[in-house]
Amino acid sequence: MMPRERTERLHIGCHLSSAKGFLHMGEEAHAIGADTFAFFTRNPRGGNAKPLDAVDAEALRDYMKRHHFAPIVAHAPYTLNLCSDREEIRDFARRTMADDLRRMLYLPGNYYNFHPGSHVKQGAETGIRLIAESLRELLSGLPEGGAPPPVTILLETMAGKGSEVGRSFEEIAEILDRAGADSRLGVCLDTCHVYDAGYDIAGDLDGVLREFDRVIGIGRLKALHVNDSRNPMGSRKDRHEKIGEGSLGLETFISIVRHPLLRHLPMILETPNELDGYRKEIQLLRECAGEEAEGAERSGF
Repeated sequence: MMPRERTERLHIGCHLSSAKGFLHMGEEAHAIGADTFAFFTRNPRGGNAKPLDAVDAEALRDYMKRHHFAPIVAHAPYTLNLCSDREEIRDFARRTMADDLRRMLYLPGNYYNFHPGSHVKQGAETGIRLIAESLRELLSGLPEGGAPPPVTILLETMAGKGSEVGRSFEEIAEILDRAGADSRLGVCLDTCHVYDAGYDIAGDLDGVLREFDRVIGIGRLKALHVNDSRNPMGSRKDRHEKIGEGSLGLETFISIVRHPLLRHLPMILETPNELDGYRKEIQLLRECAGEEAEGAERSGF
């Protein structure tokens, strides 16, 4: 597949280990053809974080500037739940996120992504209220202003397993509205999650984006998790697959990486891969994005 000349580079990367520090992640991303990446702020299944190295954070900032990186996406631990039915769990999530956000101020202009949480049979309305209340509290401890803001908090779209909150654009929109429609809040759209939640991005990508724009506002969309799905649309299963090997299929991702409303956003692979597998997927999607650069301009609303 021979790419034609394109005017804008696709911003794509994958999750990387932070074990060897910030600069190492930047170098590792660049080595596999990425110009963005994601990392867990601490153990994804726990709450411990290693001491922050401000010099290392500055080295990454300089490296990203030299190599023209797009914003990177820090990811909160999976264990955090801002809408738990237990106050001590909600308090732990708030304290952990507040610490993460203070750390992100050493990497200004980037994103902090989290799963909204599970309402644990309290009902989605209660879950939405609890998440929004916590977000207002967290935002009160962050600097205001700036373009871009020092850190932008992203709510991730969810597949709808069990009592997950964020399974629909309406739930995400209500959280954002109740949190004050703050400019420091945005959305990370996960392709596997929204498909498993019932949004037909394979058959009608433009229609799904129109719905996103109507309910949330396309300006709130700041990043993508780019994953195929092992399950059919509407399954609410959340099982990621390698690009082109699941029910979404390669054609869906060709449409995504060429879409004028999406191709400028940081795209993070969370497919079941090791580093070399991610290298190959990054190369594949870059080729797909450049195959017909002018054709991308004909799609959209």
